[in-house]
Amino acid sequence: MQSVDQILAGRRICICAGSGGVGKTTTSAALAAGLAARGQRVAVLTIDPAKRLADSLGLEELGNEPRRVDPRLFEHAEIEMRGELWAMMLDAKATFDELVRKHAPDEETRDRILQNRIYRQISNALAGSQEYMAMEKLFEIHQEGSFDFLVLDTPPSRNALDFLDAPRRLTQFIEGRGMQMFMKPTGLATKVVGRGSSMAFSVLKRVVGIDLLADLGEFFQAFSGMVDGFRERAKRVNELLADPATSFMIVCGPQGEPIEEAVYFHRKLVEAELPVGGVIVNKVHYETEADLSENGVEEDLRGPLDGDLAARVASNFRDYQALAKRDARNVEHLARELQAKAVIRIPYMDEDIHDLAGLLKIDRYLFATEAERMELAASGTA
Repeated sequence: MQSVDQILAGRRICICAGSGGVGKTTTSAALAAGLAARGQRVAVLTIDPAKRLADSLGLEELGNEPRRVDPRLFEHAEIEMRGELWAMMLDAKATFDELVRKHAPDEETRDRILQNRIYRQISNALAGSQEYMAMEKLFEIHQEGSFDFLVLDTPPSRNALDFLDAPRRLTQFIEGRGMQMFMKPTGLATKVVGRGSSMAFSVLKRVVGIDLLADLGEFFQAFSGMVDGFRERAKRVNELLADPATSFMIVCGPQGEPIEEAVYFHRKLVEAELPVGGVIVNKVHYETEADLSENGVEEDLRGPLDGDLAARVASNFRDYQALAKRDARNVEHLARELQAKAVIRIPYMDEDIHDLAGLLKIDRYLFATEAERMELAASGTA
């Protein structure tokens, strides 16, 4: 089974995708760190409300622009950093504002939208903006060409398909009948602005404290000149996802439900003709060849341990082996469904990953072959 650097050879983008709570952020950071240590200039992009990525990379905070990770951190971990590692935490609102600045036909229109109260309220929630803005920022940095490789940690979601569906939802919103009704030259927005001084609207303004309808009309009027730009940008973002230089790595856990979700998501990626590199399964219990019979491991433990403690340790070990057998069955099922696609197993760690040293433990498995991973797991070396 291939290592992750073999899977990603010749690529420039890796999108770590999957449902929430399966370790995408940690995996993305470890992958980016490993590629950087091996000589590439890498940026990892994430949306992570818990800010775990910044903590794991030794940064106090991350912003909407890439920030370099201090290479001395790798020296302290006795890792030679031959490349550069950069990281950023996506700000969906700031990214949306940047899009408005790019597509606005003039400064007056730009300022009207950015200062509009309706825009400020909906820019964080507009048609899956968090997922779409993640891809938009990925596209922007890719176009700048400043990095050898980009790793995208997709937004936390109960449904991994939300990420793939975001450009279509945004386009549907823009092209929807309701939006078009507002944006036509003779549409509702024009009538609202034109009638903003009527008595009824004046009463509404006194009641709610703002000229809500006038703000709505102004927003849709100003936004109408940017629709083609947004539509074209969404198209180009979709093209980047399908580009041969891009690879999706599905991230999941070893339990039954995450495995089935990964199989389903893989099927949808294939149907959408998007490039899939493989699957990374986190927190896997590796099987051991130890003798678990009553006279096996327990007998071996009776020397250094008293009888009762030896029995409890042996029982705990058998429980672990039961979990290992379950994980092995699930991973085998996953491998069958994916056929030739790689399945990389990352072992269950005794401690949560919260720093660079922890990321480098994962790194050793990501960049190893399956035979090497088995050897690492058998030796207890992370």
